[in-house]
Amino acid sequence: MKKSIVIVGGRKKAIILAKSILRKGYEVIVINESYEDCLSLYEIPGISVIQGDGTKPYVLDDANIHNVDIAIALTPNDEDNLMICQLCKAHFSVKKTVAVVSDPKKIDFFYAMGIDRAVCTISTVTSIIEQQAFINDITNIIPIRGGNIQIVEVRIDGYSPAVDKQLWEIDLPSEVIIGCILRGDEALVPRGNSRISMGDTLVLIAGQQQEIPAIKALTGR
Repeated sequence: MKKSIVIVGGRKKAIILAKSILRKGYEVIVINESYEDCLSLYEIPGISVIQGDGTKPYVLDDANIHNVDIAIALTPNDEDNLMICQLCKAHFSVKKTVAVVSDPKKIDFFYAMGIDRAVCTISTVTSIIEQQAFINDITNIIPIRGGNIQIVEVRIDGYSPAVDKQLWEIDLPSEVIIGCILRGDEALVPRGNSRISMGDTLVLIAGQQQEIPAIKALTGR
C-alpha cells in the first residue's frame, strides 16, 4: 500500500513539492486556498486537490486525511502551520507532522507543542520525506513479532545529557540500539564513536518496554 502525504498551503511551493513527492511514489493530497494554484495542481496527474482553508477542520475532513502518513504545513503564517499540524494529529490521526517555520527562534516551541519536525526550508522537507522512507525500510526489515519491537524517534535538545557524547558513552538498555541519526538534511548510520549533537533526532530500535528507559537516558526526563 502506498504511503500518503497531505500538503496544506504553500501556493507555488506546494506545486514544486507535490511533484517531487509524487516521483518518490507517495499518494499526494494538496489543500490550497488559491483558486489559481488549485487549477495548476489539477493539471498534475495523480494529485488530489481540495480548495479551502487548511486551518478549518471541515476542510481537512473534506480532504479525507484520516490516518495519512505525513502532514506538511506550508502556509506563510507560522501560527497557522502550528494549528494545521495540531489538528491533523489530534483529530485525524495523522502519523507525522511537518511545519515550515519562518522564524527559526520558534522551532523549539513547535517541538514543545508536539510537532514532529519543524524546518525553515522546503528543501529540508524533501529530505525529511526521504528520511521517513528510510525509517519505514527499517521497520519493514526488522521482524516484529507480536509488537515486541518498537521504532521510536527521540529529539535531542540542549537539556539532554547525551549532547556531545559518543554513543558508547550512553548507558542504554541492552535491548535498545540507535539505528539512525537524523541530522539536518542527512540520515547518518551511527557507529560507537558517533557523537550526538543538539538538534539530532535518534531513531531507536527497542525491545518490548525498553523504549521508556532509553528515552529517559537520552533526554534526562
